[in-house]
Amino acid sequence: MRYVDLIVHNTMMLSYILVLVAPVISIALPPSDVKFQDLTVSPKHGAQQYHLQSSASSHTTDIDDPPLPVVIWHGLGDSSNGEGLKDTADIINEVYPGTYVHFVTASGEADDRSASFFGNLTQQIDLVCETLANDPILSTAPAIDAIGFSQGGQFLRGYIERCGSWAPKVRSLITFGSQHNGIAEFQKCKGATDFVCHAANAILKSSTVWSDYVQSHLIPAQYYRDLDDFENYLEHSNFLADVNNERKQKNETYKQNLARLEKFVMILFEDDHTVIPKESGWFAEVNATSGNVTLLKDRPIYKEDWIGLKKLDEKGGLVFETVEGEHMRLKEKDLKRLFKKYLGPLRQEAQHGFNIEL
Repeated sequence: MRYVDLIVHNTMMLSYILVLVAPVISIALPPSDVKFQDLTVSPKHGAQQYHLQSSASSHTTDIDDPPLPVVIWHGLGDSSNGEGLKDTADIINEVYPGTYVHFVTASGEADDRSASFFGNLTQQIDLVCETLANDPILSTAPAIDAIGFSQGGQFLRGYIERCGSWAPKVRSLITFGSQHNGIAEFQKCKGATDFVCHAANAILKSSTVWSDYVQSHLIPAQYYRDLDDFENYLEHSNFLADVNNERKQKNETYKQNLARLEKFVMILFEDDHTVIPKESGWFAEVNATSGNVTLLKDRPIYKEDWIGLKKLDEKGGLVFETVEGEHMRLKEKDLKRLFKKYLGPLRQEAQHGFNIEL
């Protein structure tokens, strides 16, 4: 069975420890030997003329009904020129030939692995908003679809909430194993001798995690959420507390922008042992002591509709999906099923009862 490899590289956890050693960090990462797919676009004669041409095959598209472009944001430890993303783009084009696929880079560089660990998420999302808005294909399409792998899912949600009123409009957001309600720890350690893992978790569990320096430099710290230190989380979180509208002062624009989605598809991996808690992918809250799970619809974020999830649900736009397997261990058959259902041309709206707001 064919798998798409989008698994986080655990050896890079060591980078976590370095962020507190010195105020300025220089990391040497081995260069990637993966090259970009050749993306070419035809001269535009209106918003809906666009196609992707790969090195393996060339597709022409019915310009009257082309598939919407797709934007993909990768996960922790991956890069925008990773092999798994190329495989994903190929599968999308098997399902909907001619789809223009754009890989997000949070640093402006093709090999942006270090930017998935280090950086200021506010600045990264600002850069992505500007980049997508200036893309000649994405900016002239009637809408785009967005796919977020792991942490890329909540980052794309941040893009929608913060820039959805002026940057390219998203029809469907599909997230795989994302951390929408944050993480309680980095991950389960393999044993007492897994020193790097224990050190990484120690950083997240220490008061240092709420320092301005860590919150503006260490990416996972910016979606760390500690129920036992909730006031510090609300006050100092650089990203998650803001995009989840958890502070007393709510941002109505975030709610309006996310509620405009036609579909918000949240996919949970049944055997996910990387995201803690895995239920975060469905906005559920888990009591670390008792293990009790509070589902999204029983939480204030839904009941009081802080970010538009209730409105989305009421119009049939909130979708909870599960797939077999471990975190980011994706089967081709699952990807094809999901892409067939939620991507494609605007005519898909008529089939599924969508009514996109342009």
